[in-house]
Amino acid sequence: MIINNDFGIGFFVITFMFLGIVLLGGLFSALHLDRWHPRLIGAAAGVLLGFALFEAVPMFT
Repeated sequence: MIINNDFGIGFFVITFMFLGIVLLGGLFSALHLDRWHPRLIGAAAGVLLGFALFEAVPMFT
């Protein structure tokens, strides 16, 4: 996927943020790791994963 504009970058990162909220937030809630808010940690991890993938994928193509 080639992203040529800022909207595409933002959409990509926000998509991974929501995936992090759903997947990691649900995992932390199920494991009762409520020291920090599970959705906040999931969102942060999703954004970091999305940004890392966005930066790393062009290296492989």
